[in-house]
Amino acid sequence: MFRTGNPVLTDAQKPTLSVIVPAHNEAGLVGACLRALFASQSMTGGAEVIVVANGCTDATAAEARACTEAATTRGWHLTVLERAQGGKPGALSAGEAMARGRVLAYLDADVIVSPALCAELVQALDGDAAVYASGRVVLPTPETAFSRAYARFYRQVPFFHHGVPGCGLFAMNRAGRARWGQWPAIISDDTFARLHFAPAERIAVPAPYDWPIVEGFGALVRVRRRQDAGVAEIGRLYPALLANDDPRPSGPEWVMRATLRAPLGFVAYVAVALATRLRRGNGWARGR
Repeated sequence: MFRTGNPVLTDAQKPTLSVIVPAHNEAGLVGACLRALFASQSMTGGAEVIVVANGCTDATAAEARACTEAATTRGWHLTVLERAQGGKPGALSAGEAMARGRVLAYLDADVIVSPALCAELVQALDGDAAVYASGRVVLPTPETAFSRAYARFYRQVPFFHHGVPGCGLFAMNRAGRARWGQWPAIISDDTFARLHFAPAERIAVPAPYDWPIVEGFGALVRVRRRQDAGVAEIGRLYPALLANDDPRPSGPEWVMRATLRAPLGFVAYVAVALATRLRRGNGWARGR
C-alpha cells in the first residue's frame, strides 16, 4: 500500500467529516468528483477525503493527486492510497483505517455532490446516537438514446421516493459505524450499510447529488444483474437485516402511472429486466 497526501494530523486538527472514495479504474471521473467535494460549503471542524485506488490499471491515483492544490485551497485534506488488490470492501476498510472524522461518508467516484450536501450531512449526523443519512438522488440525463429512455422510467421507481436510498453516497456517525466490524466481501455494500439502521434512524437531507446511470443496453443489463445479485446475497447471508427495509408500493398502480409518463422508458426497462433474468450476475460493475 502506498500513501500520498497531507501530514498526520494532531487531535486538535482532526476533521469533522471524512469522505472515503473507493476508486477502481475511475480515471476521467474521480477528478470531477473531487472538485465537486472541494466546492462544498465550509464545515465547522473541516473535512478530509481519502481516495482508495484499488487494483487500478489506469491513471486514477494520478488524477486524484492532481487535485491536491484544489483541496488545500478549500481547506480540505486529501490522501490517496494505492492498493494492489481490487475489491470495494477492502478499499472501504483501508479508507476507514485512515479516517479521522466523527462523521464518515462513502462516495462513489462517479458521483457529483451539490455544494450544500456535505454540510447538511454533518449537521444531521454529528451527535452521539447512531444515525445514517444521505441526500436527494438525481439521475442526470444520459447521453445515449436507450439510456435516456430507461432513465425516464427508472426515475419513477419507488426505491428513489421512499425512505433514504443512499445509492452512490451514504454517511453515518461513528456510533452507527460501530454496528458491524470489517466490511464483508459482498456485492452491495450500500444496501448492507443502509439496512443496519431502522427507517427511523435514516435521515434524508434535502441537498441533491448526481448519480449517473451507465450508457447503453449491455451496460445496463450488467449493472442490473449485479444489483439483483447483491440484494439476493444480502437476503441469503443477512436475512435479519431485511426487517429494516422501507415499505414501498409494489402493485401495478405505480407501474401504470410511470408507463403513461414514459412509455418508451417502460419498454427499455422491461427489455433490461428480461435480459437480466437470462443469466445470474455477480461481482463489481460500474454504474447503476
